Amino acid sequence: MSAATPPEPTRLAYWLRRLWPLYCFLAALVTFGYAIYDGYQIDGDAVAYMDIGDLMRSHQWAGIINGYWNPLYPAALAIGNILFHPTRYNELHAYYMVNFGIFLLEMLAVVAFTDALIQLRELRETSTAGRNPLPFVLDRYALRYLGIAILVISSQRELSMGKVRPDALLLAFLLFALAALLKHLATNHLRYAALMGLALGFAYLTKSFAFVFTFLCILALIAFRFVWQRQPIARITAAALLVFLCFSIVAGPYITALSHQKGRFDFGDSGNLNYVWFVAGTEKMHLQQNQTAVFGAADVHLKHPEKQLLDSPPIFSYKELPYGTYPDWFDTSFFNERIKAHVNPRLQIIVIAQCFMRILRYMCNHPEAYALLAVLLLLGARLYPAWRPTANAFWLVPFLLGIATLSIYGIVNVEDRYLSAAFLVLLLPLFAAMRISPAAPVSNAQDATVQSIATRTGASAAILLLALLAVGESARTVGELRRNLVFALSPTGWYDHDIFPAAHALNDLGVGPGDTVACIGTIACMYDHYWARLAGVRILTEIYEPNPPLYPYLAATPNREQVYDVARREGAKVLVGYFDPGLMTGTNPVSAGWRELGQTHFYALPLNLPATPATTTNTHP
Repeated sequence: MSAATPPEPTRLAYWLRRLWPLYCFLAALVTFGYAIYDGYQIDGDAVAYMDIGDLMRSHQWAGIINGYWNPLYPAALAIGNILFHPTRYNELHAYYMVNFGIFLLEMLAVVAFTDALIQLRELRETSTAGRNPLPFVLDRYALRYLGIAILVISSQRELSMGKVRPDALLLAFLLFALAALLKHLATNHLRYAALMGLALGFAYLTKSFAFVFTFLCILALIAFRFVWQRQPIARITAAALLVFLCFSIVAGPYITALSHQKGRFDFGDSGNLNYVWFVAGTEKMHLQQNQTAVFGAADVHLKHPEKQLLDSPPIFSYKELPYGTYPDWFDTSFFNERIKAHVNPRLQIIVIAQCFMRILRYMCNHPEAYALLAVLLLLGARLYPAWRPTANAFWLVPFLLGIATLSIYGIVNVEDRYLSAAFLVLLLPLFAAMRISPAAPVSNAQDATVQSIATRTGASAAILLLALLAVGESARTVGELRRNLVFALSPTGWYDHDIFPAAHALNDLGVGPGDTVACIGTIACMYDHYWARLAGVRILTEIYEPNPPLYPYLAATPNREQVYDVARREGAKVLVGYFDPGLMTGTNPVSAGWRELGQTHFYALPLNLPATPATTTNTHP
């Protein structure tokens, strides 16, 4: 140990420092197991990101500017595609590896955040010496273990490798931005303000939520430096402007391109559209200008609505948008342009209550950190998060930004994957702020030291146990996923027994890259249309049926032949739907002509295919 490194106060603290690289390796190793064996979890969001990544690789820049999905995560997918050279049928393996790389970035971001938190805590403690003599419970390495353990738990659940979504990447850049913010508050160095702006810029390119979060971070910087650090206003202004400048350098070109495309200032429409759908009560799918009854509390003047080909049943064409496997969800802002929401107080209260319940549900689904907090309180730790300007309020900035994140999502829509970053930012400062409070008066300084060491040792042991249990649970889950492959007769974790054989069977029918198809029912169209991407086709015609099962709906449709003719005139090679195999026997008028796609629930009705004998079921692996 060098002379500049102070000795660890406990034997356990020494081992926590020595074993830190080994623990990081174990956390990465078990998460790599998820990248190999995690199951199929692809949805419409994932397909849209993959499509944008393809446009990047083919240099179709106009299609990348998207009002609903931001470009950085698709860029990561494109890089994974370039590195691993996958085919359409094994690209998910490459994308799972991209997600694993993002997990490693998250680990680095957690360490940067916890170290910055400790640095600000120590410097503020020095500047407020004598005001609170009680020592802190957790040191730098204990907080690191806790942060990585929470991250591993999130990767088991809402941020798993199988979710091809940008939330993990957003978490990494938000933590980097907050680490730079805390570093700047600790040192006043402008380089950290610049790094903060750059990280926030990359966070915005990941999800447009970070645009609003950026201004909250700048406001937090100004408030803390002015109220708690008593800095000159000129220096504070310079730092805030530098953050905004660096953010603009990264995010500005995309915001400019998006605004040019929309003909107005626009940093992304996902927040506005979600507010329209969830709070204003506007119809989400296939909105038409004449459907005033489902406008909710919004003014609707659609610039280019979906073209409706038939009223009953509703049939829609997506030919106007030339990009995406399923254009309706590739850029839903295109078909919902010019919807302006108004506040609906009744619905807003209902939405806030629902979001609050989802936040509570998330907390109940992640009890580990709260159980640990209770253990530390029993060991004698106490929370002293004083917020006065004379106190060591190092925890205040990240904590309030975490509350702000929950508030932003809480007024619109909350999903578990949105909450991981917020709870990391909330929990880690609270644990860092815990101090050792004597359970009973001590007679001398030696007794106080013994009690302090005992409390810190117990706290570190509890955190180490949580960290090891998190890794152990991941290892157990990975082993179970691997064993399940044998029983499911699945060649790999990301394989789906419906999606992949259906795509192979479509190709065997003569439907392939460059062709367009029609779909019927929300399962085949909206929820599980990865089959179309695998087959290399685009869904440009949809027969809308929002309430599965599909067979009774089709049986009750009196003008089935007219429906088929409409799809045929649109140039669709086949019509694809998701049915109960027991009903699609081919011996009744409803199922006549439909062909089973590879022993799956997907069936295809040939529309513009050459007349060929009926094919047998597909035998591709």
